[in-house]
Amino acid sequence: MAFDKLLKFFAPKDTIFQPLFVKVAENLTAISKLLILTISENDTEKRQVHIVAIKDLEHEGDRLTYELYKNLIDTFITPFDREDIHQLASTMDDVADYINKTAQRIELYKPKRMMPAYITIAGMILEASKHIELAIKELEQVKNPEIVNNACDAVREIESKTDKLYHESIIEIFRDEKDAVELIKNKEILEALEKTTDKTKNVSKVIKTVLVKMV
Repeated sequence: MAFDKLLKFFAPKDTIFQPLFVKVAENLTAISKLLILTISENDTEKRQVHIVAIKDLEHEGDRLTYELYKNLIDTFITPFDREDIHQLASTMDDVADYINKTAQRIELYKPKRMMPAYITIAGMILEASKHIELAIKELEQVKNPEIVNNACDAVREIESKTDKLYHESIIEIFRDEKDAVELIKNKEILEALEKTTDKTKNVSKVIKTVLVKMV
């Protein structure tokens, strides 16, 4: 790895962008855990508490993203390409947004039962978020680029598995669900969950782009 390239990325003197990205990544992991709690909870009132907490963390993600954008405008020299900073902030914010959208659909539709696929996909979203958090934190020094690369590959594999499960679940509800209203509810919630994993894959693509420019 060229020394000048290393200096252009998350160098120790970067006290603005790296800490903010770490906070965003940690926020994604936290909001993903709340999604699992939301889906696992059968009590409507208790579930509502988790949904409100998800909304709060989504707002926190928006605040952190705004901070990143503001610093991007205000900072003359950035640790890496401005376009990549913007893309990374935007794609990570999309993940939080879609987790919140999923929770809002659960709150709005109140399905009679939570499909097993819901909790499985939610677990995959959490796993992907943890890989993103690992990759973001590793980018601070990049002592081992393979760690970042492997984390990004893991996110891509998770998205692929989720896509397969989503299609299987859609076939299942159209085959087995006799209540048309419940069918629509399940379909909409499944779509939001699947879209969330698509967004995690987008994050991994941006991280890989940044990594390629440094090594």
